[in-house]
Order: sequence, then structure tokens, then C-alpha cells
Amino acid sequence: MIYIFCESKKYVKILNAGPDLSQPMTEDEVIKFLTTGKRNIYLGTIDRKNEPNIHPTSYYFDPDQLKFYVESYKFSKKIENMKNNKKIYFCVDKPTIPYKGVRGKAKISLKEDLDFTIFICQKNLIKYLGSIECPMAKVILNRAIKGESIVIEISPLYFSTWDDSKII
Repeated sequence: MIYIFCESKKYVKILNAGPDLSQPMTEDEVIKFLTTGKRNIYLGTIDRKNEPNIHPTSYYFDPDQLKFYVESYKFSKKIENMKNNKKIYFCVDKPTIPYKGVRGKAKISLKEDLDFTIFICQKNLIKYLGSIECPMAKVILNRAIKGESIVIEISPLYFSTWDDSKII
């Protein structure tokens, strides 16, 4: 078992998601995987009926704090679900051969600071859309500026990883 130690003095375990089938990623590989590319994070939540929901969305990963940040519409289903249950399951993967990914359970907190929300929104728009000038980016950013967005801070309890390129 591997542990990642971050600047916030937090350890996060790295587990092997596919014993006998795959190899886990190292600390450096996890951080590189989560900070490069334009992959979605899939957030698993539980609704008021105690039924599972999955929410694919863009994210920013802070390698120093080992946390994900997601900007979302304040009145979305995922936010409603998270207000009732502060734990989620997440997955970020490369769904083509050779498969690779990071998943785990996490605690969340909802951040309503307007400046921070705009900052995270801009980071994600530039990463995923390439600019804040395209029509879709303008709509999303305007929503954040008007205070209609919120940031989900995702603090992983562990990373369960797989990297099939190590066995092919």
C-alpha cells in the first residue's frame, strides 16, 4: 500500500483497484493523471429516496491539497443530494485500452465564497473549453458571477487506482 503526503499534512492511501488484473499507480502517476487531460469526474451521490445518482462533470485537482474542486449550479440535483449526505464516491478514468483510472470515497464541503467560485469556474472553463470567451463559457461564468453557482470541495479518503498499461 502506498500513501500520498500532501502540504496540508494529510495522508491519502493508494489502493490497487484490480489485484491480479492490474497494477496500481504510484503517487506521482496519480497526481499526473488527475492534473492532465480533459477527463470528467463522475460523482456518485444518494438522493432523498436513498437511490444512487451519477453526475459526470469537469473538475480542478489541487495536487498540493489532494482535493478536487467542482463548480456547479446551486440548485442542481447533485448539490441537493450532497446537502443531505456529505460523502460521495468518485471516479476519473481513461475508458480506452489500456484502461487507467482513480476512484474512491470522499468527504465533501460546499463552498459559497463568490471569488473562489469564479476562480474555480474560470480554471475549469479554460481547461475544458479553452477560453472563457465562447458562448457556453460565458453562460456558465455569468451564472457564477451572479452567485448562482457553488464549489464542491472533494477530499478523498483514499484512491483506488488501476493502470492496465503496466500489464499489457
